[in-house]
This record gives sequence, C-alpha cells and structure tokens, in this order.
Amino acid sequence: MVRYLVVFERASDKYTAYVPDLPGCFAAGGTLSEVKENIRKVIRLNVRGIVQRGDSLPEQVAFSEYIDI
Repeated sequence: MVRYLVVFERASDKYTAYVPDLPGCFAAGGTLSEVKENIRKVIRLNVRGIVQRGDSLPEQVAFSEYIDI
C-alpha cells in the first residue's frame, strides 16, 4: 500500500484537497466527506496512469506538523 499526504482546505462553501507529492492531483467537494471521496478517486487514477506509463511512483516526501507560536 502507498500512502500520500493529503492537504484539506475549507472555503466558505466548499472543501478542496491536494496531494503535494503528486503534482496536479487535486479535488473539490461540497462537504468534507465528498472531497475525501473525490481525492481518493483522483489519487487512484493518477497512480494508475503512472504505473501504466511504466514510471515509478513518487516517494512520499511531504509531511505536516503544527507548530506552537
């Protein structure tokens, strides 16, 4: 199994998500649940395309952390 960091952002009327380690891999949805479902589909399609081209999957290099200030 491959895991990638997904960043979720909330706007006034929708949610968006993107995968820093998979350029161009992003999704939107009206609810958090919807955007999670959408980004999973987009990741699967992206990974499938990479594998079909015979390319290597990008390594997971992105990470996140909260910092107290």
